[in-house]
Amino acid sequence: MPTNMIRSAVLATFTLLLLASSAFAQTGSLRGRVIDKDGEGIPNAMIYIERESIRANYKVKTNKKGNYLHAGLPLGKYKVSLEIDGKNIYAVNGYPISMGTPKPLDFDLGEIQRESQAIQASGPSKEQLGAMSNQQRKLYEKALKDRQQTISKNKKLNEAFNAGMEAKRLKDFATAVSYLKEATEIDPAQHVVWANLAELYSALISTKVGDARKETEDLAIEAYHKALAIKPDPAYHNNLGLTLIRTGLIEEGSAELEIAAQLAPENAGTYYFNLGAVMVNSGNTERAIEAFRKATEVRPDYADAFYQLATALVGTAQMKDDGSIAPAAGTVEAYQQYLNLEPEGRYAPSSQAMVQSLTGKLETVFEQPKKRRK
Repeated sequence: MPTNMIRSAVLATFTLLLLASSAFAQTGSLRGRVIDKDGEGIPNAMIYIERESIRANYKVKTNKKGNYLHAGLPLGKYKVSLEIDGKNIYAVNGYPISMGTPKPLDFDLGEIQRESQAIQASGPSKEQLGAMSNQQRKLYEKALKDRQQTISKNKKLNEAFNAGMEAKRLKDFATAVSYLKEATEIDPAQHVVWANLAELYSALISTKVGDARKETEDLAIEAYHKALAIKPDPAYHNNLGLTLIRTGLIEEGSAELEIAAQLAPENAGTYYFNLGAVMVNSGNTERAIEAFRKATEVRPDYADAFYQLATALVGTAQMKDDGSIAPAAGTVEAYQQYLNLEPEGRYAPSSQAMVQSLTGKLETVFEQPKKRRK
């Protein structure tokens, strides 16, 4: 073979090698990691890599530590999507693949969630909207629609509730009821609305007679039950108990007040005191004594409870054969304890008089406070 032909063949081979080397060098790689909200790698997550300019699709799965790598990708821009358990989680559009050591493309589910929440709160930018996948855009549009509906509902709810509370403040109970009923129709899951509606019905009971009174009582009890179904608040149990007792359901009402005392031991004294007061008004002296005694036991510094206990005990005093009065056990001690706690209290004069009347002597020195000169 002539020398010049050999040189031409060698040159052609060298040129082909250069072209092949150049073509091989025009590829890059994509690597990164998929981690959960706690920073742990997620295995078996699918990474889909879709070339934007020339149609070409690739995919790779994360390893046990959540890492992934796909080499030999033609240079260009790609849409990179993350899929976990068959669900499209996130996508990055226009991600560049270039030669050299690639910058990792990580998928942090915690960061993705925070970004989604921020977008829902403030709305996405044009760039963020453009970078969204179809699935992300659908989720965003649904979240935006739900948020707008929630805002609209909350606005109507607040307007109805505030109007009802203003009417309640003005003692216009009928108008207040109509507004709060509207609020329960807008959002029946608001325990505060039901509780206030129940209070209004309770306030209206005394203005009704016959069947209208019974209906109002039932509406008040029903509203309290609906408030308690949403939130078992001790105050709701207390108010329901008082309402039940007013309607003649003494056992049921007492049970509700007991529940209130158990749920909130710090306020048990008040709940037992309320029970005692209702029992006094109902003419049930025995149950009143029991309730006031419990109030003093759970709260030994409750002066008024001691006074009411003593007053209820006086009603059970017996007359002896000689005409003298034999007070029930603990009567004098309850009056005396009131005087110890409130020596200048509003019931101090009557307590002092009762101690003297029942014992013929006074256990402590008591002076009526002098009135200040103007």
